Amino acid sequence: MSTRKHTALPKAQILVEALPWLTRHRGKTVVIKFGGNAMVDEELKAAFAQDVVFLHHAGLRPVVVHGGGPQISKALDRHGIVSEFKAGLRVTTEDAMDVVRMVLAGQVQRELVGLLNQHGPLAVGLTGEDAHTITATKHQPRIEGELVDIGRVGEITEIDTGAIEALLEDGRIPVVSSIARSEDDHHVYNVNADTAAAALAAALGAETLMVLTDVEGLYEDWPNSDEVISRLSAAQLEKLLPELSSGMVPKMEGCLHAVRNGVQTARVIDGRVQHSILLEIFTDEGIGTMVVPDEPEGGAQ
Repeated sequence: MSTRKHTALPKAQILVEALPWLTRHRGKTVVIKFGGNAMVDEELKAAFAQDVVFLHHAGLRPVVVHGGGPQISKALDRHGIVSEFKAGLRVTTEDAMDVVRMVLAGQVQRELVGLLNQHGPLAVGLTGEDAHTITATKHQPRIEGELVDIGRVGEITEIDTGAIEALLEDGRIPVVSSIARSEDDHHVYNVNADTAAAALAAALGAETLMVLTDVEGLYEDWPNSDEVISRLSAAQLEKLLPELSSGMVPKMEGCLHAVRNGVQTARVIDGRVQHSILLEIFTDEGIGTMVVPDEPEGGAQ
């Protein structure tokens, strides 16, 4: 009997440590951007699905947003289409857009929905095209002062949360592919999944945005140090943005947009660690970088 008591006690303590977090977040919406290594490694994918289902059963309202960089590159190769990037974004021709849409909505999303639904009739997949969830216009980045045409890459102009809200009310887990309908023609756009997740988090009034990535978080002085900044304010992040590597920019810009538009916390967490979502939310220290809104003028009210 004493052995049984002894082995079970740490489990009970872990659950108790999670209690304040669960109480505070019950009924709140959490938007999770699924990407990086967690997207291609089978064990990490399964652990991710378990974490999301756990949040759902704990009374939170998770919404998953995904891109599919590695899978898209592989499919474009198979179709003989060269992958080209400008300003950190994939140049997306009409032909490439057909492949992007097919991979995101027909492969990555289906697989993720399937993993979540091993735990019950929970996940429903949609793209930004469905019910006008994400609307975009053509995005032209500026490179050395010149506007550059990168094809069917979209800049989000509007979010309609109606379909996602309806699914959440029905106790489902929405899984959203980062494709947008066009505001001004009959085409669709490829939109950056980090940007899409941040825009959805803000529009849904989410409590938290979580971005899974392939690093431990935001480094204090990369490459000289691998010390991770565990917490910073929106203003502190804004100062750091010009120094960041191109891959981190859309993630951190997304976090900044989220906390400046009503989201309480935005976190970048290491998707290479199994159950990183649960580790982040159930431990006081967390394991990634957390961005918080600026204090109101004159300190806390």
